[in-house]
Amino acid sequence: MSDLPIVRLERAVGDALLEQWRYVHNVIIPADPLSLDAVRERSTRYRLENAYVDDVLVGCSTVRPPEGADAVATVIARVLPAHRRRGYGTALYENGLAHARVLGAKVIETCVLAVNEDGLRFAGKQGFVEVERYVLDGESDEWVDLRLA
Repeated sequence: MSDLPIVRLERAVGDALLEQWRYVHNVIIPADPLSLDAVRERSTRYRLENAYVDDVLVGCSTVRPPEGADAVATVIARVLPAHRRRGYGTALYENGLAHARVLGAKVIETCVLAVNEDGLRFAGKQGFVEVERYVLDGESDEWVDLRLA
């Protein structure tokens, strides 16, 4: 039996859980801080989930539903730095991937802030390969889009 605590995944519904999701997002992606209103709006389009070990918030995820003729979905798993390398990101990712597949995704992508070396390494271990690096108009932070090979 594993010594790892069980990761509890909970859909971020309602302001308290959306605020927790927002907190994790803003810690991991300081280049794109979101307001609670922006997170509320995202929750109408995407599946947002929080991850807990016992009652401690350890991460969050986003699943953007499939789009286009190729049915491309985006799955993003985020784990707070103090909780990395314990399998929590894998739990978030596998759950998000399964949900994307149920929605009909044929292609899976993810997006990582280029300075997030842990995130890029994690994506590579899951089988993602880089397809594009870019800087959004008017910004200076580099982003990396990756696709599941």
